[in-house]
Amino acid sequence: MNVVTLNQIGKTYHLDAVDVPALVGIDLEIRPNCFTVISGPSGSGKTTLLNLIGCIDQPTRGEVIVAGETVQNLSDDALSDFRARHLGFIFQNFNLLPVLTVEENVEYPLLLARVPAAERKRRVAALLEAVGIADKARNIPGQLSGGQRQRVAIARALAPSPKLVLADEPTANLDSQTGAAIIALMREMQREHHVTFVFSSHDPKVMAEADDAVMIRDGRIEDIVRRDARAGGAA
Repeated sequence: MNVVTLNQIGKTYHLDAVDVPALVGIDLEIRPNCFTVISGPSGSGKTTLLNLIGCIDQPTRGEVIVAGETVQNLSDDALSDFRARHLGFIFQNFNLLPVLTVEENVEYPLLLARVPAAERKRRVAALLEAVGIADKARNIPGQLSGGQRQRVAIARALAPSPKLVLADEPTANLDSQTGAAIIALMREMQREHHVTFVFSSHDPKVMAEADDAVMIRDGRIEDIVRRDARAGGAA
C-alpha cells in the first residue's frame, strides 16, 4: 500500500479579492520505504505540496490519504494526534528548542506521545548514537554546528518511529560538504528504519539520491522519474 495517495488535489489561496492557485490537479502516489524528492523552481508549489502531505495544510479540493487515513475526515485534535503518531519533520532552520539539551530535544516528541521513561531513554540513546552525536547529548543547540543541529533534527524526527519523514530543503543552510554528509545520513536512516522520506529540494545532490523524483512547475506535476523504472510520466 502506498504511504501517500493524492487524488486530484487543488490548493487555492485567497489574497484580498484575488484567488491564487498554488496546486492544480495533483495526482501522486508515494511508495513505502522510498526516498522521494519533490523539486521545482521557486514558487512552483513544492512546499505547499509538502505541507499537504504532512497534514499541516488542507487542500481546497481533492483527497489526501496518508498512512491509509483520509486526513480531511479528521478533526483538528485527531489530526494533531495523527501527525504525532505517523509523521516526522526536518526543517531547514532545524527548529530545535534552544533551552533544551540535545537529548531533551530528541525526547520531546516521545513525551508528547506519552512513551514510558525507560523506552524514551533507550530510543534517544540509540538515535543519538546512530546519527553520530552521542557525545553532544548534554549540549544545547547553540553549542552545535549547523550539521550537528541537523543530525539532532533527524534523530528527533525518527524518535516516534514514524511511517513518513518530511524534510523541507534540509540542506539549504548547510555548506556543500556538510549537506552531502547529511543526505548520506538520511539515506542510511531511511534504510535502517524502513521509513519513507519525502523532501522538497532543488539540490542536485538530493535529487541524485532520489528513488522517485517528482518535478513540479506552476502548481502542476510535470514529470515523475522512478529510479527502478527509469521512466517518466505523471502518476
